[in-house]
Amino acid sequence: MTYAETLDFLFTQLPMYQRQGAPAMKKDLTNIRVLLKWLGNPHEKLKCIHVAGTNGKGTTCHLIAAALQGHGHRVGMYTSPHYKDFRERIKINAEFISEAEVIDFTERLAEAKLDISPSFFEITVAMAFDYFARQQPDYCVIEVGLGGRLDSTNVITPLLSVITNIGLDHTQFLGETLPEIAFEKGGIIKPGIPVIIGETQSATQPVFLDLARSGRSQIIFADKAYAIESIGMRGGDNLNYFSLRLPNQEAGLIIGTDLGGPHLSKNLLTAYVALLMLADQQFTLSGKALQLAWKQVAKETYYLGRWQVLRERKPFCIADSAHNAEGLIPVIQRLEAYQQPLHIVLGVVNDKDLSKALPLFPKDATYYFVKADIPRGLPAEELQKTAAEHGLKGQAYPSVMEGFERAKADARAWETTDGIVFVGGSIFTVAEVI
Repeated sequence: MTYAETLDFLFTQLPMYQRQGAPAMKKDLTNIRVLLKWLGNPHEKLKCIHVAGTNGKGTTCHLIAAALQGHGHRVGMYTSPHYKDFRERIKINAEFISEAEVIDFTERLAEAKLDISPSFFEITVAMAFDYFARQQPDYCVIEVGLGGRLDSTNVITPLLSVITNIGLDHTQFLGETLPEIAFEKGGIIKPGIPVIIGETQSATQPVFLDLARSGRSQIIFADKAYAIESIGMRGGDNLNYFSLRLPNQEAGLIIGTDLGGPHLSKNLLTAYVALLMLADQQFTLSGKALQLAWKQVAKETYYLGRWQVLRERKPFCIADSAHNAEGLIPVIQRLEAYQQPLHIVLGVVNDKDLSKALPLFPKDATYYFVKADIPRGLPAEELQKTAAEHGLKGQAYPSVMEGFERAKADARAWETTDGIVFVGGSIFTVAEVI
């Protein structure tokens, strides 16, 4: 097969959650175990850090990977979904798996004729573990796809488990309450393996404590172990600075990073405490190496789509993939803090609970309703109609780019000050503008 034919097979011939939604979901680990046994159980040859959570897990993965790379290690990273290129999902020190490797794996799988019907996600997880086992990076940072307990990545016994936070997302699969979702995501907690919890939440803390006690796993709540304070930008280097310290310390380690966004402090704190725990087992954590590494996370790890500045001025344009209440509320608050006219390019998937999402958006913004170019995209006209019921007004556009171009033109039309253009609602909408 050519690479294009391989991608066509992966994207269209296999059940793919990002494109199809619920019908592509597999609720057990049978297929992934069959795939990995066929491959010789490559996941057992890797030193992994396993990261789950409702929001921030992708950013936390990139922060951990950047720090390990900054200490001289080769780091494999598996994340999902991808924005622009399928191979974003599987990389070592920001270098994508090659097209030849993708083709070879897919052809080997087709020739094996295993007695299963694996999903797109199951195949990509198996591909990642197979690739990493042959390349033998020093560490692998593995992001959970959805949930944790029954996620295809949950076949590993990691060095460390990390759970960023718990929010009400994917409730049709994970449960209707925070404790139920915490139990599913807490399924990555393994007996005897330390676990870091990024945010202490009264509804979920008892769940994690019970899971850790039952497996005699050390558990640390990052926001109780350390404190973080935003210092803002300084020195003209366009970095965001933070102070990381013990709760009883007046001063701590000063970190500047090229990442941004309203969630950054929580993700930095989670990643920092995870690295401290990992350093106890594996390597010596250097404050200087960490400072240098986190200055260029985007470049060193190929980081996309989270509070990404698309244009600095005339008008200022930004994109973010937040798509649930816990993710959206801080993003919208940050946008409103600019006190400039807002032009919001909005596209969502068709299984999104709009009754919870749309009331979060400001009513005084101008909206450009769009549909991302995937089967799961909600038609722009339907989104426009439902949004109007929540007081959000704007026009529907045939494509994401047409809505984005119109928003930029409108934002420049203000006589006194340019407006701000924000693109969001789903990762697929963001993927078309970055």
